[in-house]
Amino acid sequence: MKTAFKSYPLALVIACLSIGLVMGFLLPRAAMGMPAFDINKISDMSDFDATNFKNPTGDTFKIGLIEAFSGPSSFNGDLYWLVNTWIAHDFNKRGGIRVDGKKKLIEVVKGDHQAKPAVTKKIAEKLCLEDKVNVLWGTAGSHLTLIVQQVAAQYKTIFMNPMSLTDSLMDGKNFNRYTFRTTITTTQFGHAVAYFYSKRPEKKFYILCQDYMFGHEIAKAFKEGLKKYKPEAEIVGEAFHPLFMKDFAPYLTKIQGSGAEVIYTGDWSPDADNFLKQARALGINLPIANIYMDAPGIQEAVGGAGGRGMVNVNDHHITIDTPEMNAFIKIWHKAWQNFKKPYNTVMWEYPLGAGGKTIAMSYWMMDVIERAGSTDPEKIIKVWEGDTYKALNGVVQMRACDHQVVRDMYAAEYIFPNAFYKNAAAPGKPFVIPAEFCMPVIPADLDRCKK
Repeated sequence: MKTAFKSYPLALVIACLSIGLVMGFLLPRAAMGMPAFDINKISDMSDFDATNFKNPTGDTFKIGLIEAFSGPSSFNGDLYWLVNTWIAHDFNKRGGIRVDGKKKLIEVVKGDHQAKPAVTKKIAEKLCLEDKVNVLWGTAGSHLTLIVQQVAAQYKTIFMNPMSLTDSLMDGKNFNRYTFRTTITTTQFGHAVAYFYSKRPEKKFYILCQDYMFGHEIAKAFKEGLKKYKPEAEIVGEAFHPLFMKDFAPYLTKIQGSGAEVIYTGDWSPDADNFLKQARALGINLPIANIYMDAPGIQEAVGGAGGRGMVNVNDHHITIDTPEMNAFIKIWHKAWQNFKKPYNTVMWEYPLGAGGKTIAMSYWMMDVIERAGSTDPEKIIKVWEGDTYKALNGVVQMRACDHQVVRDMYAAEYIFPNAFYKNAAAPGKPFVIPAEFCMPVIPADLDRCKK
């Protein structure tokens, strides 16, 4: 699949080059000279077992995984433990990562923040001060990510944010040099969904999101996107619910009577699971435009027909048809056949959604660190700022001024039956949304971006 970076109009190319220093965004270098994910370097992963991963000892490279491993969102801890131990196992079989003049094996240090702000700060500080991790990695929930990045700045520790989308995390108030966001923003998602629907007939949308900073920003981004790309659209309802909801019936009843043609949400698990299951149980079979309802476990719970027609807009899909993606899927699926509980279910069978995209971006982080050749944060920052990389899931760029990824996005309508799952809908061929239509906002109050 061709990336949109290679098909920009000439006028746009000239404009981007001329303002590149101001924006911190430059078009990719020629593919020949661009650092790239190398599928041929991946180890034989048939012996990978996340449930019995053994951390190496001695002079290791330490990844501090900060996530909820207990409490209502402990599912996220399971998911991202799988991601990080996969990366560690792969590199450890290669002999480690080359930094500071030698190869170091990778250790994954677990930090359980329980999805609680006070605990998050305490655990992040422990990872930096006691465990002395080289990088922090996490975490679900923008309100918690903000705490982690503040700790990262205080202790000058590289922090990779691969999952929290709230725009304001990287604005003039909250930005710091040690934090790099490898995932899209709320603006990128909202605008991408709006652009996708500008090519479709649906006009009536109902917004239902979680009631905290992320939920409100992702709702705002969609409304802004509709004004830009589909001004004739109508928001027939908008509501926000508390985190970790059990009963969505009051919200779903309102949706039933709204005349909506599409439901738009940014909900993540367990809310995403409960939302979708209860909607289908009440006979609400509207398509849901989402980012986190792609988990096959959720899809299987509502049956193949229950997921058919849903639209997942994301920076990663297993149906991105490239040699690297197709090969990686085979490697992953072969390894999955030997996975043990809790990873031996349909949920983990393919590198889908959040798991797939965070693995792709973690390989980018490791590539950056190897090119820096050092655990020194300043040397890592120097390489990562402005870096362009051909990742497993497309060309990505780290905008230098605000450490925000710039990339194409993909919208996939879910189909059933499909080539992946017997009892669940899965993404069809993705619709490419070029980066120029879903650009992350450049923070107006961040002085670095004004130079």
